[in-house]
Amino acid sequence: MTRFLSGAALAAAAVAAILFLPLVALRLLACLVAALAAREYLGIVHTGRPVGMAPVLLIVIAVCWWMSDPTRTVVLPLLLVGLAWVAAEVLFRGRTVDQAAARFLAPWYIGMPLGMLAAVQGLAGPRATLLLVATIVVSDSGQYYTGRAFGRRPLAPAISPKKTIEGAVGGLLLATIFVILAGPWVFAGAGPLSLALLGATIVVLGICGDLFESRLKRTAGVKDSSALIPGHGGVLDRIDALLFAVPAYYLYLRA
Repeated sequence: MTRFLSGAALAAAAVAAILFLPLVALRLLACLVAALAAREYLGIVHTGRPVGMAPVLLIVIAVCWWMSDPTRTVVLPLLLVGLAWVAAEVLFRGRTVDQAAARFLAPWYIGMPLGMLAAVQGLAGPRATLLLVATIVVSDSGQYYTGRAFGRRPLAPAISPKKTIEGAVGGLLLATIFVILAGPWVFAGAGPLSLALLGATIVVLGICGDLFESRLKRTAGVKDSSALIPGHGGVLDRIDALLFAVPAYYLYLRA
């Protein structure tokens, strides 16, 4: 019951934010979510002892805010700043290349896609944002129920033993059909084939995002990224699939 209630409250809050918040407030909310998720990420990659967290969080927030502006089309300056930061951490802070690379990943893994998600709202309105979020939800639900009903062969047993190939295929088919049917509501000029490719791309990348976070947690020996959301783990646990799917959706929208 706790899981259901917290999930329902979270979903209602997300839909309300998408439908009613002005863009500047949505950009600020994206930065807050990015900071919370990045804090959890740093706790995972540093095995619960995140060190020098404040500079990383500030860069995550800065990247998220930069990318959430719908007029931004250039990310090269951010990449150059990030590379300079990695070099400084290795040369002057005494960190190993692995440590610096793990910290460098945070703005691009978390800050950039959440900024892009807010930019989607600015570019195409709430419908575009809702379509993406709904596609991820349909995919996750399809994977879960298809996997329970027909799942036999594990998809990635070393990373997430409960995921099955049958579940992944079920989620792929259901979410792709959903995008074909609902996509014209957002992309009026897109044909069925284009929407089918978009839906399939979102699902595949979402699965990769889910498995990526699962690998991080398994390596660190933790079950959830945090206990912030009762019954659901942490913020990163809730948005892992979205983080990988958003950039492709954003580029599709731009194109």
